[in-house]
Amino acid sequence: MDYVAGCLGGAVGVLVGHPFDTVKVRLQVQNVDKPLYRGTFHCFQSIVRQESVLGLYKGIGSPMMGLTFINAIVFGVQGNVMRQLGQDSPLNHFLAGSAAGTIQCIICCPMELAKTRMQMQGTGEYKSKRKHYKNSLDCLVRIYRKEGVRGINRGMLTTLARETPAFGFYFLTYDCLTRSLGCEPDDPYIIPKLLFAGGMSGTASWLSTYPVDVIKSRLQADGVGGVPQYNGILDCVQQSYRKEGWRVFTRGLTSTLLRAFPVNAATFATVTLFLMYMRGEGEGVKDCEPTPAMQQPQPQPQQSSL
Repeated sequence: MDYVAGCLGGAVGVLVGHPFDTVKVRLQVQNVDKPLYRGTFHCFQSIVRQESVLGLYKGIGSPMMGLTFINAIVFGVQGNVMRQLGQDSPLNHFLAGSAAGTIQCIICCPMELAKTRMQMQGTGEYKSKRKHYKNSLDCLVRIYRKEGVRGINRGMLTTLARETPAFGFYFLTYDCLTRSLGCEPDDPYIIPKLLFAGGMSGTASWLSTYPVDVIKSRLQADGVGGVPQYNGILDCVQQSYRKEGWRVFTRGLTSTLLRAFPVNAATFATVTLFLMYMRGEGEGVKDCEPTPAMQQPQPQPQQSSL
C-alpha cells in the first residue's frame, strides 16, 4: 500500500507542478544576451501563447517514467535507514532523507536530463517544424548512442550535490512541523495541516540547494542546438557569475517556489489520505508523522523529482 500510495502521490505532484518546472528550466538556461522571457509570468504567458498549454507539459514523460523507481528507492532507503538508526529524532530524519536523496540520483539524473532536453525543444514555436527527440525515452536512447553511459549521466555530480541535502532538509522540516502540529485522525483540520506541512517542507528543501539546481540545469541543457559552452561545473559557475552576477543563481526561483508548495502539499496529502482510507481511519497515522511502514513521501525537487 505504501508503494502504491507513493506512486499516486508522486503522479499527482508531477501533474500539478510540471508547468512550473518547465518555466523554471526555460528561465535558468535562456541566453542572457538575447533573453526570450522577462520573468516568471511573462514566461508562462509566452509559452502558452506561442506553444499552447501543452508546451507547459513538455518533458513530462520522463518524470512520469522514473516516478515508480524513484519512489521505490526513496521509501525503501529512508525506511531502512530510520530502522537502522533506531531513534525517531530530527537528526535521524535528516540523515535518512539525505541517504534516500543520494541513492535515488541513479534514476533522477538521467530522468531530469531527458526532461530538460525535452523542455528546451521547440522553444518559442507553436508546432515544432523539426523535433530532434520524439519523447523522453527516445531522448535518452539518442544521448546514449552518441555519448554512452557518461552522456546519460551528465550532471550527476550537481544532482548529488542538490538531492542529498535537499532530501535531508525536506525530512527535517517535515518532522519539525508535524511534531508541532500534533494532528489526530479525527482532527477536523487534519487535511489543511497535512497540506501545510508537505508544502512548507518542499519549499524549504528547494531553498536549501537552489543555486546548485541552476548549475545542474545549465550543464544538462548545454550543447542543445549548438556548441557546448561549459567545460565543467566550475567553468559553468564562473561563466554564469561573470556574465550575469549573483542573481543568476536565483533565476527561476519564483516559479520553483510557486511549484514547490502545491506539488508537495498534493503529494503528501494524497499519500496520507490514501493510506488512511485503505487502513481505516482508526488504523491510520496517529499524527502527521509517517509510521515505520509509511515513510515520508518523496518531494519533487525535480523531481525528482525535489
